[in-house]
Amino acid sequence: MTITRFAPSPTGHLHVGNIRAALHNWLYARQSGGRFLLRLDDTDLERSRPEYADSIRADLTWLGLLPDAEVRQSDRFALYEQQFAALKASGHVYPAYESAQELDLRRKVLLGRGLPPVYDRAALSLTPDQIAAYEAEGRTPHWRFRLDHALPITWTDLIRDAQHFDPKLLSDPVIRRADGSWLYMLPSVIDDIDMGITHVVRGEDHVSNTATQIQMFAALGAPIPSFAHEALLTGSEGKLSKRLGSLGVVHFREMGLEPMAIVSLLARLGTSQPVEPFADASALIDSFDFSHFGRAPARFDEAELAALNQKILHHLPYATVADRLPDGMGEAAWTAIQPNLETLGGAAEWWRIVTGPIDAPTADPEDADFLKAAQAILSTLPFDESIWRTLTDALKAETGRKGKTLFLPLRRALTGRDHGPDMAALLPLIGLEEALQRLG
Repeated sequence: MTITRFAPSPTGHLHVGNIRAALHNWLYARQSGGRFLLRLDDTDLERSRPEYADSIRADLTWLGLLPDAEVRQSDRFALYEQQFAALKASGHVYPAYESAQELDLRRKVLLGRGLPPVYDRAALSLTPDQIAAYEAEGRTPHWRFRLDHALPITWTDLIRDAQHFDPKLLSDPVIRRADGSWLYMLPSVIDDIDMGITHVVRGEDHVSNTATQIQMFAALGAPIPSFAHEALLTGSEGKLSKRLGSLGVVHFREMGLEPMAIVSLLARLGTSQPVEPFADASALIDSFDFSHFGRAPARFDEAELAALNQKILHHLPYATVADRLPDGMGEAAWTAIQPNLETLGGAAEWWRIVTGPIDAPTADPEDADFLKAAQAILSTLPFDESIWRTLTDALKAETGRKGKTLFLPLRRALTGRDHGPDMAALLPLIGLEEALQRLG
């Protein structure tokens, strides 16, 4: 069975890049008839917050990306200790006593010589006396995973194709700090093994992490999952943007966007497939394919998202939005107002215009008599579904007006706006008494 996971840290709110990764994991699991799991990477106990975890769950729910199960890393420390002890016993991890300042100085020296800042494994050469001296100073070691330099690292990425890394050009990754707290690398591998993860879908900024983690899987005697590293997002200005890190579900909800607009865009962004408005995710699930993903950065444009939202909104049936519309707004009103909406929140403003009161602009002097004539004629006509056409035909015959000079003064008087939904649909909703009052 295919099992994917989304593994955010509850140290902040989800941003658009996180949402995209969660979506692709969810789509692939659903297409394969598999499971999509949520793992909260909360090993950083100081920065992790329950309210952020709650926010992550709420965001996924709003987007329709419901996980099949949830685990928290903070509940799994005993498992990490057990596997860490096994790696120590097999010689795959080792203690290192350098301070952060010493390591930083070494990196700067190597960079100054034009060399890659790869850790030199000096800790492996420490004598018992040197270790005793460090410990007498009060130093406690951090721990590194020992990469096998004789074993080239290769895998076939579902997006990036064949990948090759020479482990001698990689630093042995620090997996545990001197205070005993865990870094990302090893607990993630232990969890993926324990949870039976078959596919890891994440950003291309994790490619070098994957190279080292592949050897961790092997050291723990576990099968290696398939990996898919997708290109990162860029902003509409064409380069990586800090703004993308602030765009999350809260922002999109405040804009009044539909969840499926976000899902429709992010599902196809960075692929060769066209971005289209989808009312539900079934077609996106059926068409999901890693072979369609490109390696170029994917451009995220809020204007494109807004346009997509508008297209989706214009095709939503009344039944799907009825519980989010203003009280009293029925299907006829939704049908009339829907084509003019950018977000669903705009329905409330148009419903207020229908029900009144409105702040209509003062009519131009040349239109005052025209509106009085409209009021008089309207009071004599049968007020049915064709009232707008009947009224304007009668006014055209009596006043000789046509086009903009006929329609615009009426729209302004009846709605207070120069533009908006079709007046043939709005006028019956406004009603006879209210319309007569507004024309007067």
